Amino acid sequence: MEITAFDQLDLNEVYSYADYLTWKFKERVELFKGKILAMSPAPSRQHQVISLNLSFELQKYLQRSPCQVFYAPFDVRLQRQKENTEVHTVVQPDICVVCDATKLDDKGCVGAPELVIEILSPGNSKKEMNQKFSLYEEAGVLEYWLVQPLDECLFQYILQNDQFVTHKPFTTGDTLKSQAIQGFEMRISDIFA
Repeated sequence: MEITAFDQLDLNEVYSYADYLTWKFKERVELFKGKILAMSPAPSRQHQVISLNLSFELQKYLQRSPCQVFYAPFDVRLQRQKENTEVHTVVQPDICVVCDATKLDDKGCVGAPELVIEILSPGNSKKEMNQKFSLYEEAGVLEYWLVQPLDECLFQYILQNDQFVTHKPFTTGDTLKSQAIQGFEMRISDIFA
């Protein structure tokens, strides 16, 4: 049966990336270990400004590097197998940086990006802070940033011994230095400008 509407899906079923590719409806969804999660509606203006500021600075810094910056919607398949039927986790981070070109194909990224950035909004905070945190950690994302627009702060998680570790939150007045993207740094106030 062709799936043309989100309400045709059984939210209790486990789906694969192969299933995901056949769906023909407008809503954007992600797969978390085979379970469907609907994405929030279009992001706020503030979300878009933050995304643009971060993307611009990363793109400018990486322009002569093998690393590439991608923004949502961009499918990241978080299992190491390239077989579509084997993949059960597909996410669309707000921003990600991929330095290993062998992870890229015409449909997105297969495997963990070096850096993932998620910008929190009232509708997605719990998902980003709980479920995606665990998925990114388990998949081997080297660095994960959670941006909190409301408080103008950023949480930086670095993968060490297969677990994310963090220090104090970065706030305006601080300068963030990336661990995964060597040499990249950015003032927190510039993210929210």
